[in-house]
Amino acid sequence: MHTTFQGGIDIAIKVPPHQYEATLQFYRDVIGLTPITDKLPDIGFALGPTRLWIAEAPGMSQAEVWLELFTERFEDAAAHLAKAGVVRCDAIEPLPEGFRGGWITNPAGIVHMVREPDAW
Repeated sequence: MHTTFQGGIDIAIKVPPHQYEATLQFYRDVIGLTPITDKLPDIGFALGPTRLWIAEAPGMSQAEVWLELFTERFEDAAAHLAKAGVVRCDAIEPLPEGFRGGWITNPAGIVHMVREPDAW
């Protein structure tokens, strides 16, 4: 079976505490994006068909961008990625029990959530 991937609907910017409020203000007040508050404490913004999440990350000294990829069957995708030498990094952030997805990084160190969408 051929594994396929497509862009997800979420992009996250993990922001250290000293930059968090200013980053929220930038997207809300300067850019004027519509806030999404249904996943507090993270605050998101409608970014066209994508959701941009701003998450306060106390353990970080600089901001990071995290991307999301959808795949039809995570089990097949995980095997495909492992065969290609991509290392899983699930310890980076806990996932719910039974979640059909996991964390990886690309060769440049950008974190990606690879998961089955809620409704494919």
